[in-house]
Amino acid sequence: MKTPRLIDHEDFDPGFKLQIWPMGLLQVLARILTLWLADKSGRRLLLIVSSSAMTLSLLVVSISFYLKVMVIAFSLGLGAMPWIIMPEILPINIKGLAGSFATLANWFFSWLVTLTANLLLDWSSGGTFTIYTAVCVFTAGFVAIWIPETKGKTLEEIQQFFR
Repeated sequence: MKTPRLIDHEDFDPGFKLQIWPMGLLQVLARILTLWLADKSGRRLLLIVSSSAMTLSLLVVSISFYLKVMVIAFSLGLGAMPWIIMPEILPINIKGLAGSFATLANWFFSWLVTLTANLLLDWSSGGTFTIYTAVCVFTAGFVAIWIPETKGKTLEEIQQFFR
């Protein structure tokens, strides 16, 4: 295997060298599983499943780089919708105070993400995006359960949702 020799001769961060061992161990375990699966399901099926899964994951990564999928998705929903929905769902008697608090919370969490993004990426790129994924899953669930559709509804109809 050429990787250890290549890394020893190059100017790599020692932390990066330590990351190679878990990857190598994962590959060894996957190859042991492959030996067992090859006899159970067949070689051709494993090749098809493997190349298809790799194709799908690489396609998703490449599309996200070319099309900036996350930026577009953010702009279509989480970037703009809170500012549209907030005045629609807040009762008139607390609209000013609650809107100010919601704006403060929005900017605080934006600052927190900006502050911690590089720290998290230094810790673990995969872990960072796993955390962001979990937050997005939570957000989708929260919206599905607690946020009413406001399109074409009066304030009274929207308030009825919260009772």
